[in-house]
Amino acid sequence: MTAVALSNNSVAPGTLGFLVVFGMAVVLTLLFRSMTKHLRKVNQAARNEERAAAPGTSASSSVDPAAGTGGTTPAGSANQRQDP
Repeated sequence: MTAVALSNNSVAPGTLGFLVVFGMAVVLTLLFRSMTKHLRKVNQAARNEERAAAPGTSASSSVDPAAGTGGTTPAGSANQRQDP
């Protein structure tokens, strides 16, 4: 009697469960690709800013009027990338 009761009460995720998991995988894949693209843009902007702030460049090249900060960052900023 226990084997019959277990078989009647067994639950399987079925098609709906598969579709939900598959949909989440697709959405996460798109999210990760978008995040990677945005992080590359941020890294490139940081490299460009470092090159502009390097000694030997003119002061006018380090000023970005669109940024509104004059192209300067605090010396102790924690989110500066150090390339080897």
